[in-house]
Amino acid sequence: MKQNRSTLNRRDFIKGTVVGLAGLSAVNIRSRASFNSTKTAKIALVKTSDRVAGVNECLKLFSYQPVRDKNVYIKPNLNTADPAPGSTHNDTLRQLVKAIHDQGAAKVSVGDRSGPQPTAEVLETKELPAMAEELDFELMNFSELSAQHWVLQHPKESHWPDGFLFARPVLESGYTISTCCLKTHQYGGVFTMSLKLSVGLLPRTQMRELHNSPDMRKMIAEINTAYQPQLIVMDGIEVFVDGGPMEGTRRKADLFLAGDDRVAIDAVGLAVLKELGANEAIMGRKIFAQEQIQRAAELGLGVQSSEQIEFVTPDRASKLYSDKIRTILDKG
Repeated sequence: MKQNRSTLNRRDFIKGTVVGLAGLSAVNIRSRASFNSTKTAKIALVKTSDRVAGVNECLKLFSYQPVRDKNVYIKPNLNTADPAPGSTHNDTLRQLVKAIHDQGAAKVSVGDRSGPQPTAEVLETKELPAMAEELDFELMNFSELSAQHWVLQHPKESHWPDGFLFARPVLESGYTISTCCLKTHQYGGVFTMSLKLSVGLLPRTQMRELHNSPDMRKMIAEINTAYQPQLIVMDGIEVFVDGGPMEGTRRKADLFLAGDDRVAIDAVGLAVLKELGANEAIMGRKIFAQEQIQRAAELGLGVQSSEQIEFVTPDRASKLYSDKIRTILDKG
């Protein structure tokens, strides 16, 4: 895949969105609805060291919206090409694409914007062009999107003073699936799971603003107001309990999670990190006091407390582990 060498600055991007915004009413943009404080978020938890089985069991357990005849976009973690959990494992992505095709999706697309490693280099290193041809999905390099394919988002009471630009292909997607890793983040994010996965849906030109802000973790949560995934699948077979997002201290968690609530998924992921014994940034703060979680809950993006999380499991080993995670969640 050829890398687009042209660079657009922030003013160019915002200027380019004028055309996009003019036709915004025709775009299938999913508005955010506040999470009902009495609603329960179900999370599928599967103990396994097999990624194919993990994907399949999660899709059996979690009652997500049907994909038949839908144009499905899959958002992986392709920040770099580092081995999982540095990036989405190819086995996880492969099985997810196969399953969605088998369920009758009209079209499947996979796309991301990498950084600091160039996106084209990440895609080639992970051999995703070949996988796309083999499995019949569209592979999108968001670093190559032209200005009119970024749409300005300006949520109320946001820590983004001038708003942020968001990838139009995701806004126009009829169905979005996020597949994230489970890991710590040493460069200010604290952790990177389903909420932080959304950073790859912004242009690289906005990363300096994000990383230099004292409100970085709140801004990460606010990106998620732009869209709502219908399904989230988290690969937690190997995790980083320190370091990250590219390399870090590894532990084996041997589990998969699935749901449609980003706050609940990330809260459970944090409980798993606590169970494994992570760094002080994780161990020293209550789960719902983490800024990404706290801000996302304030915005109505998901559950407000651990009591709203309900586990569904396929077997005794998974149930026993979910009981352990439940105790950690309730303690915070």
